[in-house]
This record gives sequence, structure tokens and C-alpha cells, in this order.
Amino acid sequence: MNRTTLSLIAGATALAAVTGFAAVTSPDTSGTGTAAAAAELPVERTSLTCPTPSVSDLAETTYTSFTPVIKGTGAEGKAELRPAATESTDGKPGKDGKKAPDEDAEDGKDAKGGKDKTDTAAKPVLAAKEPGKPVAVEDSGSESPALTGTADGKFAPGWTVQQTTEVAAGTGRGLLGVTCTAPDTDFWFPGASTAADRTDYVHLVNPDDSAAVVDIELYGRDGALETTAGEGITVPPHSDDPVLLSTLTTEKQDNMTVHVSVRSGRVGASVQALDDKLGGDWLSASVDPTGSLVIPGIPKDATAVRLVAFAPGDADADLKVRLASPSGQITPAGHETLHLKAGMTGAVDLGDVMRGEPGSLVLTPTGRSVPVVAAVRVVRGKGAGQETAFIPATRPVGTRATVVDNRAKGTTLSLTAPFGAAEVKVTASAGSEGGTAASKSFTIKAGTTQQIEAPVPSGLKGTYALTVESVSGGEVHGARTLTDGKDGVSAFTVQTLPDDRGLVAVPDAEQDLSVLQK
Repeated sequence: MNRTTLSLIAGATALAAVTGFAAVTSPDTSGTGTAAAAAELPVERTSLTCPTPSVSDLAETTYTSFTPVIKGTGAEGKAELRPAATESTDGKPGKDGKKAPDEDAEDGKDAKGGKDKTDTAAKPVLAAKEPGKPVAVEDSGSESPALTGTADGKFAPGWTVQQTTEVAAGTGRGLLGVTCTAPDTDFWFPGASTAADRTDYVHLVNPDDSAAVVDIELYGRDGALETTAGEGITVPPHSDDPVLLSTLTTEKQDNMTVHVSVRSGRVGASVQALDDKLGGDWLSASVDPTGSLVIPGIPKDATAVRLVAFAPGDADADLKVRLASPSGQITPAGHETLHLKAGMTGAVDLGDVMRGEPGSLVLTPTGRSVPVVAAVRVVRGKGAGQETAFIPATRPVGTRATVVDNRAKGTTLSLTAPFGAAEVKVTASAGSEGGTAASKSFTIKAGTTQQIEAPVPSGLKGTYALTVESVSGGEVHGARTLTDGKDGVSAFTVQTLPDDRGLVAVPDAEQDLSVLQK
């Protein structure tokens, strides 16, 4: 009996250390409600997926990979990203009607005689060299690939990858950035659209050797939309299937919530939102449905802010809306609360709510807590120089969070402590082409958002990573804004800093033995 139980604990502990997704706690037989203490160890393996950057021939994409230096990881490991096919590999047209890359092609070659992009044995596009130093590669045009990859050993805990794309002109022009996502089985995207001036794709990236089966549900202002092809979408192994949302429904709605659920397998999912007039960016998934939400790092020069939220359960949700400014939390005039009907997407235009100060939206229940998801669409600039970005509600920084592809100019880090004062440590890594790491500590007052003067590597060459670590106090949420004001366009993109989940809880073996022997 004891031997069997101990084997199960050992197996679960090993699984947790390898996957990074499992947390193991020992059974509580004391009747006090207190389980044996658990230690936290670095994960040993992490997977990430990056969607196809752009279909524009004018696109210039940078992929950046980074792992912070973590104690207790050992000396071995690697982190590699390889190309994924950009469409279905089963010989059928992709969701946009184009042929698959291997259709009408000879073995081992694509239709143009080049190397078949579905060749999963291709050399890595991006391979890390050492923890603590980012590595970046650049690509251009519409052929830049989606990427999938894994990090293990010393590169696994905290592994972060970003792709940043500059598009000079056309629909969706501007600066588009996305943090590559871990494969999962459930994603919520409030803020998508099928309006006439929007071209939104949900990218489904399958990193595994077997096909994944995915359902896509759309929810508008009046509830679920009837979809024609959203059920049972097969995503081939090692591929990115970009699904054009307007092909799933005949309804044209400006504020929608997209729900991606996986029947079998797993995928990484992101929404690419391209606007004819307001540029484009990536919409990352909201934090899982929960009663209170924080949307951090809204730029101080935002000219328009739109909040989009959704209550996926059977109960309506009533939320207090607060803006955490540098001086404390305030109520946006005329928008003290937001009522969400169950299963219906709600949206409110907050206009020029920032008034020259950075801030974060804090959504809390007015009474009974009901799980919700949310995001904001942010517009900067005026007239023809406007551009848009999206910020989803996000997890706290937690133990540690990292954002990469920071530049000497145009990088802004915002941190908010919505429910209590907190102290954090911010580390700027060495540069991708040279420079020395630097660190600095900050105290964030309760209920405020601070646009901090983050450290920059001395002698910086190339780009660098910023890692935020919680030291003490309440939870902290963060976001980084990149700006690039070329040709009079207020190009920008915003990435949040959720906990990197680089540590996993494992039970203390001696305590488990003593419990089981009683």
C-alpha cells in the first residue's frame, strides 16, 4: 500500500517537473486542513507556439528568445524554435481558400520548387545560446513562418519568445507584437470583430505530432452567433491554421468574443486584428474567466479606449470600473459600473479617459462574484496617423515575468498594484549583441499605476529583456509598450507580463512518508 502510494507521488512529482503545468500537493490526513509543505522547483520542459506573422510582402519580423538566469536548473539544456506549416497539410485548401503548401508539389518541395515548409526536420530558426542573454533573428515578407518549439533543462523556466512585425502600409499596417503562447485547450478573446473594416483571423498553431480538433464559438451583443464552419476544425500536426472569422458567420459585428476550445490535442491560439484605417495588432487571450480583472499598462497618450467584456456562464455580471492612475484609483466619468448579460458581449467606449497619465483598468464585482473575461482596444494618434493595439486582462506578475525585444528607444514599462502596495525588482538583461545586465527595485503604491524608469543594460547593443520579480506586498500586474512613430503613424504594440510559471510545486518527500505511515 505504502509502496504503491509512494510510486504515484514520485510519478506525479516527475510529471510536474517536466511539464511545468502540474502542481502536486500531498494528501491531508490530519483533519486540520493543512497539507504537507511543498517545495518549488524549476520546470524542466516548456513548449511555445508563435503564429504566422503577416501576409504582407512589406512585413519585417523579428523573433526574440530569452530565458532568465534561474538557480537550481543544472548545466544542460536547449531552447529551439522550428518552422511550422502555415496552412493545412492534408492536401485541402486552408481556411482562406488557398492551397496547402504541399499541394501539387513534388516530394520534399513546395509548389515553387523550394523546400517544403511542412518538413519538421528543418533546422531551428531560433536557438538560444545561454540563459540571461536574448537571441534574435529577422525575416521579411509574407513567407515568415509560424514557429513551434521547446526548451528544456536550464532554458525551460521562464522561457519567453516574442515576435514583432512592422508593416509599412496597407490593411493592418503599423507595429504588431505578440508574446508566443504555450499550447493549451481553452482560450477567450473579447475584442474581435467581423465588421466590414476589420479582417480578423484566429491562428491555431498545433505543435504536436498528431492532429488537433478545435471548436470556435462567437458571441456578439445579443448572444451566440450562428456559425457555419466553427465546429470540428482539424489542425494538422506542426501547422498554423489561420481561420478568417468573417467566414464563420454572416453577421457583421464590431465587438465580439471568440472562444476557442480544443476537443483533442492542444494548440496555441491568438487573434490577428487588421483594420483598414486604424492599423492592426495581435489580440492575446484574456486570463481565464474570474470575478475580478486587471487590464494593465494603458498608454498615457491613448486617444480612445474601448472596454470589451463577456460573462461566459449562466449568470449576469455587474462590475465596478476603476482606473488605477499614478495618484490612485478613480472612476471614469459616466462609467462607474458595467452590466453584462450572461452569454452576451458588452462594450463601452471610455474615450480619452487617460488624459495624459498612464493607467490600468480594475474590474471588480459590485456584489456576487461572476466569472468574466475582458480586454481593451487602445487607439493612439489622430487622423490618418492613428493606430490600434489590444490589452487583455492578465494574471499577476507572480514570482517572475519577462518581456523581450525591448529597444533603447520606444520602450515603456508600466506596473500596477491594484489591491495593496508592493515592492518589485526589475532586471534588464544583457543586450542581444552586447551590454551588461542591470537591476533596480521599485515600490508601487496601493491602487496606482506607475510608468517606471526601468533599467537599461550598460553598453547596450541590440535588444534586451526586462524581468519583473515580486519581492513583497500585494499582487502586481504589468505591461510593456513598444512605440515606433515612423512616417507620422503612431505605431505601437502592448504586451502584458503574466507569471511565467517557471516554478512547479512538488511535495516534500519526508513529510509524505510520515503522513502515509500513520
